Amino acid sequence: MTLIHRGSAFADDRVGELTKALSASSNEKTRLSAVVSLARLGDKRAMKPLVAALADPDSKIRAIAAVGLGKLGHKAALPALRSTATDDADPDVRNRARQATLAVAKANRLPDPFGSTTEPVTPTATSTVAAKRKSSRAGFGNQPRAIESHPDLYVMIKSSADDSPGRADKKTRKLHADIVRQTLAVQCKSAPNVTSLATDAQRWGLDLRNVDLSVTKMDVVQSGAYIEIAAELRLAISDDKGKMLSFLSGGAKVQVPKRTFNAKYLPNLRREALESAMRGMFDKLLKHLRDRSIT
Repeated sequence: MTLIHRGSAFADDRVGELTKALSASSNEKTRLSAVVSLARLGDKRAMKPLVAALADPDSKIRAIAAVGLGKLGHKAALPALRSTATDDADPDVRNRARQATLAVAKANRLPDPFGSTTEPVTPTATSTVAAKRKSSRAGFGNQPRAIESHPDLYVMIKSSADDSPGRADKKTRKLHADIVRQTLAVQCKSAPNVTSLATDAQRWGLDLRNVDLSVTKMDVVQSGAYIEIAAELRLAISDDKGKMLSFLSGGAKVQVPKRTFNAKYLPNLRREALESAMRGMFDKLLKHLRDRSIT
């Protein structure tokens, strides 16, 4: 997977600027200011960074992101909001996310996402495996929520590390590890067919799959007329007892014209390469897990 960087990291667009501040800054006040501004903009383009902010280490930032998503009313944010409403460690964040989930569902004329409505829900397509699990529960088919879509994969992020060769210091390596972990967490939260909740796993009979993330390459090299930032990742997948099951690897490259390259933007470019690598591997990971569960 190769991405050609076209100057998006230097865009003057307000959403772009706030998104960079929210995702790249290690300063909580800076991130808080950015998420507040994004939440107030009312711009649909703010949805993705606000969804990403639901995984921020700071609970205030997560809560504000949830409120902002509720005001935007974009139904694509529902899976992440619903997961936050049930999974976040902070009760205020859970409450804000629940209110936002209900607001988005109401704005889009959708049934109560938490199943409290008695209105029938239109059936959605599910996998053969998921359908079998559902039908195996006696009496469950008579309930309105029996036909709602549900997760068919139970995924937990066990660890993340930057094991790439080079002279990167401890702080930088931790930042890289946090970036790939956060990116995968956001992808999992945004996917309605993936859960990290033990209660969901028990309800649907799902087997746990732990994922250990490792950055195996983080290079900056010249390639012709471009400066190329290349990231490679390795995913180790194990079961609930720690038994190693399989490995996946993949990567992404970001290219910047040499004539416009500025070294001070390297942290943002490394972040872009790492996030792109993880997003590019996500569908591959889900397919891999499903294929193995069927066989």
